[in-house]
Amino acid sequence: MQHNSIVRRYLWTMLILGVGCSPGASEKTDILVDLTLTPSPPVVGNTQMSLKLATSDGTPVDGAEVRLEGNMNHAGMKPSFAELQEAEPGRYLGTLNFTMGGDWFILVTAKTPDGQTVQQKVDVPGVKTR
Repeated sequence: MQHNSIVRRYLWTMLILGVGCSPGASEKTDILVDLTLTPSPPVVGNTQMSLKLATSDGTPVDGAEVRLEGNMNHAGMKPSFAELQEAEPGRYLGTLNFTMGGDWFILVTAKTPDGQTVQQKVDVPGVKTR
């Protein structure tokens, strides 16, 4: 009986912590993310990233801090990171290094000047070797 109570408390704690800390727990925003890779389809090595941030009515979102994290779909690979710089209002540029061929995904995190955090996962299947 004592053991069940401890397990139940542990599960409730993990549920509460998990919901509160999950990457998808950011507040709902009306900011749209459009990520373009060059070359497309991408190949192993440095790939140019162009990201557009805009509100649902098309207004560019400027002044954001934009970070990308590239990961392979299978475990055990070191992620690649990129900080994007604003080239014009709502358009951010940078380079991300795909270290090997295969299926990747990019986690986009943008923090706007008004305090909103936008997160989006972008699948990048079939990165080719040179």
